[in-house]
Amino acid sequence: MEEVLMPKLGESVTEGTIEKWLVQPGDTVEEYDPLCEVITDKVTAEVPSVFEGTIKELLVAEGDTVEVGTPVCLMDTDGAGEAGKADEDEGSAKASEEAAPSADENQEDAPSSTGKVEQGAQKKGKTRISPVVMRLAEEHDLDLNTIEGTGFEGRITKKDVLKTIEAGPVTAGTQTEAAPSTDQQADPASASGNIVAGDEIPVTGVRKAVANKMVQSSQEIPHAWMMMEVDATNLVNVRNSHKSAFKEREGFNLTFFSFFVKAVAETLKEYPMLNSSWQGDKIVLNKDINISIAVAGDDKLYVPVIRNADDLSIKGIAKQVGELAALGRSHKLTQEHMAGGTFTVNNTGAFGSVQSMGIINHPQAAILQVESIVKKPVIIDDMIAVRHMVNLCLSIDHRVLDGLVAGQFLKAVKERIEAYSVETTSIY
Repeated sequence: MEEVLMPKLGESVTEGTIEKWLVQPGDTVEEYDPLCEVITDKVTAEVPSVFEGTIKELLVAEGDTVEVGTPVCLMDTDGAGEAGKADEDEGSAKASEEAAPSADENQEDAPSSTGKVEQGAQKKGKTRISPVVMRLAEEHDLDLNTIEGTGFEGRITKKDVLKTIEAGPVTAGTQTEAAPSTDQQADPASASGNIVAGDEIPVTGVRKAVANKMVQSSQEIPHAWMMMEVDATNLVNVRNSHKSAFKEREGFNLTFFSFFVKAVAETLKEYPMLNSSWQGDKIVLNKDINISIAVAGDDKLYVPVIRNADDLSIKGIAKQVGELAALGRSHKLTQEHMAGGTFTVNNTGAFGSVQSMGIINHPQAAILQVESIVKKPVIIDDMIAVRHMVNLCLSIDHRVLDGLVAGQFLKAVKERIEAYSVETTSIY
């Protein structure tokens, strides 16, 4: 009866782990037949038999770690007595060490395999490649260059190879992508490490309703967009001529925005397709011209409605704009205030914006953004003049409207605004 001892797999190696037994009790083995696979902190290697005989008992279970020289299995051998005595003189551990070459020896003595595996091993340079890894790579036609080692100093372990095999057949390029370098793996972690979470704000109420509406609009409506520059100098003159007296008499402001809403409401009567909505298999033209306006209150956005805006004077529109804005800032707007809009005019110019693209207020067909009025040099009759210019930005539902009618509508609004004059424009 002979004892097979845990071999010393390399310098300074004091212990090893039985990863897998390759034989079972009753198996007959020849000298140099592999008995088991052993893992150390430096190498994974097969341990060959130093005897010819029959396996009697496995003394160490898979996964157990034992010191070098510890018996790991028992064997019945022919002429065991003489061989055993000879081995005892030399020491079983020494015999095992000789039978199981060191890691460096494994690498040097590894049999030449397929071109891909051999080339991969060569490209790994000084990285140790165990016989087990070489054999597995050869059996599964793997390129070792595509496998990232997770062992000591980047060594490719058996687990690395098995993991690649389990991942299924992939091309070399795909394997490279699937196994990013250590540095590449570290980048996302370092990036996420720089993010410091702050306060969490629950999405509820008005913010949630707005979010749902915007998602619905952007997902359901194919948006198209155009912009037109308008000379608002006459509008500015009309408003400035009435501004102070109007505030003193009426008690509220005569805003520029009221003039724009009036121009849009009148133009919608000429272009009813802009005042429509897409409803599945039909387009519905709305008889009423109800203008939705955006009112911000703290972190909330309301869209109340000026009903029948085409029937109102500039003063009437200014009054409703003032009242709805006050209700919005005090969070007193109700669902009734915000129901029934057929077209939206948004005063983005109040924040100094000169160009923007609005998201259509579903199920309306369009939204007009009124940008900031800015003094600019403009060429008129071959002369440079300073004028009050404003950009009007129109977003349309391309299911309902094409560029032709959208352009005609925007041009008509432009002409109305540029036609305002102190002499002919009534605000009442």
